[in-house]
Amino acid sequence: MLVEQKNDSMIVAREAFQAVGLKWEGTFAGAGAGEIRVIHTEMQKRVQEIKHVLNPDKLLGLSYHMTDTGFTHYAVVAVEQIEDIPDGMVTIEVPSLTYAKCEHTKGQSIDKSYNNIYAWIEQEGYKVHQGDVTHFEEYPMQQDPYDQDPEFTILIPIEK
Repeated sequence: MLVEQKNDSMIVAREAFQAVGLKWEGTFAGAGAGEIRVIHTEMQKRVQEIKHVLNPDKLLGLSYHMTDTGFTHYAVVAVEQIEDIPDGMVTIEVPSLTYAKCEHTKGQSIDKSYNNIYAWIEQEGYKVHQGDVTHFEEYPMQQDPYDQDPEFTILIPIEK
């Protein structure tokens, strides 16, 4: 028996922040094949190299610059200040934004979670913010990136 999937959504405002981590650029096919999981795994192994981490238990996945063929993804942690960037890592600054937020839990379809939040944004009279950040995911740092049934928070930048 199929149970209807609901994802309760809410609006949250987040202040601008700086982050340090790894950058991936690729195709949607590459992302679907698990290429992003590789940098998430590397971030988990290397997070202790980063100074001034604000929330060491949260791995942030930020997707930027969607094109017809792909996008840029950052696997990062928020930092209080940027100092001594580890080899191979980058820094990014995320602006103050308002987001539609929902929790994706184990047993749910990721596609449905995204479809639900985008439908909710429209129903509430908002539109997706046309900035650099296209979507933002927060993962528990200890979660296995290869888990086929992950839990994470979805944040979509919005505006009226």
